[in-house]
Amino acid sequence: MAKVAVIMGSKSDLGAVKPAVSVLRSFGVETEVHVISAHRTPEEAHEFASSAKQQGFEVIICAAGKAAHLGGVFAASTTLPVIGLPIKTDMMGGLDSLLSIVQMPSGIPVATVGVNAGENAGLLAAQILGIKYPEIAAELAEYKQKMKDKINADDVAVQAESAEF
Repeated sequence: MAKVAVIMGSKSDLGAVKPAVSVLRSFGVETEVHVISAHRTPEEAHEFASSAKQQGFEVIICAAGKAAHLGGVFAASTTLPVIGLPIKTDMMGGLDSLLSIVQMPSGIPVATVGVNAGENAGLLAAQILGIKYPEIAAELAEYKQKMKDKINADDVAVQAESAEF
């Protein structure tokens, strides 16, 4: 079974993380959610990241705000794909988090989604897993077809409504 670790730097990040967990579980992906701080519990971060593959994880999502070093710390300690989920902050609206995650040094890649974009983090993890798991790939194709069908239905409705303007 596919398995993803969802790590947040603080319990306050849970609201942004929930959509990622929901999406993953809807595709049948086993998820574990943990609070591990790059700055306050660095030993735990290194230990978890360096043993994640042996624990059966295949992708790691790291949600963090402000300095947002969590994804980079994890990526430095594992060969698994790491997805950074920047968290919205009061100071800069999450731009600080986003820039902290996307500006990783050479050799430490962290894929990054938009600020508070937990759903996209979950979908990206599922797409990565879909390479290995055909059932996840098939469910993703259905998911995207449903999105397409909804937009096409919305287009028909808007065209009909706009004819009355």
